This record gives sequence, structure tokens and C-alpha cells, in this order.
Amino acid sequence: MIPKINEELTSTIERKNIPSRTYKLHRGTEIIAGHCDGIEAVKQAVYKALHTERYDYLIYSWNYGAELKDLFGKQLTYVYAEVKRRIEEALLQDDRILNVKDFTYEKTARDTLHITFTVESTEGNFESEVSINV
Repeated sequence: MIPKINEELTSTIERKNIPSRTYKLHRGTEIIAGHCDGIEAVKQAVYKALHTERYDYLIYSWNYGAELKDLFGKQLTYVYAEVKRRIEEALLQDDRILNVKDFTYEKTARDTLHITFTVESTEGNFESEVSINV
């Protein structure tokens, strides 16, 4: 016997976004104190995703983090194309992030590549950056 679905119940269900309030990570000191919400929470999510190597930590899902450490020692032309794809892949896992664009690359030291990009999110747009060893 299959139960019948009540039409009134299914029409009243609304989808609501979960608030993005989270604990605040104070960069540089690596102290967690207080809370943040809105665009600050999205900025922090970007920072954490790009500074967590994917597949290295059992506590995180395989969808979380970025695969950046294996780019060390590769040809720079390959790294430019691949790092863009990997950053986009890591960040677009978050529902609040709509697009990642305007990538710029700067080789700052003998083995460091500094990447700057724009993140478009549901909370607003902001610039972010990451440095990797190549």
C-alpha cells in the first residue's frame, strides 16, 4: 500500500538559506575568537579552502580543499592553466560562491607564484589571493 501525498503539505515547504555565521579565524595569529557572518564568513571560507590540501585530512570531505601542492616542480606554463582550474574547482563547491574570475599571476620569488583573483558571491564581490611554491 502506497500512502497518498497531501497536496497542501508539499505546497507550503519553503527553502531557506542557512546563515553563514561561523567562528572567526584571526589570520596571522591563528587564534579563533568571536564570530563572523556575511562577506567576512565567505572570505574566511575562501582562505580556509585554499589553505587546506584536498585529500590530506580525513576530517574533511573529498570535495573540500584545493589540490595545489603537487604543482611544485612543474613547468610554469602548465601551472598557470592548472592553478586557475583548481582554484575554481575548490571554491565553487561552496554554494555562496557564484564565480571566480580575473586571475593575475606574479612570480614573486625564485619558487613562489602569487595569484590574485576576484570572487563573486551571494554576499558581494571581493579580491582574494594565494601564494604557492612552484
